[in-house]
Amino acid sequence: MRPSTLRALNRAAELTRQNRFAEALLIAEPVILTADKHEGEEIRRWLLDRVADFTGENHENSKELP
Repeated sequence: MRPSTLRALNRAAELTRQNRFAEALLIAEPVILTADKHEGEEIRRWLLDRVADFTGENHENSKELP
């Protein structure tokens, strides 16, 4: 994953924890939409591994999410 993509996703997670979802989406959406197939899979894995960063909840089976 490109460093710029990782920075955007980390910032989106931070904003989400601050209940600033609209801003988080504005940051994350462009990098997700412009990712190629390989980076898209990396983003998907990164998101699944960090569900709690976005929701504040602990999902033990997050790897099973679609």
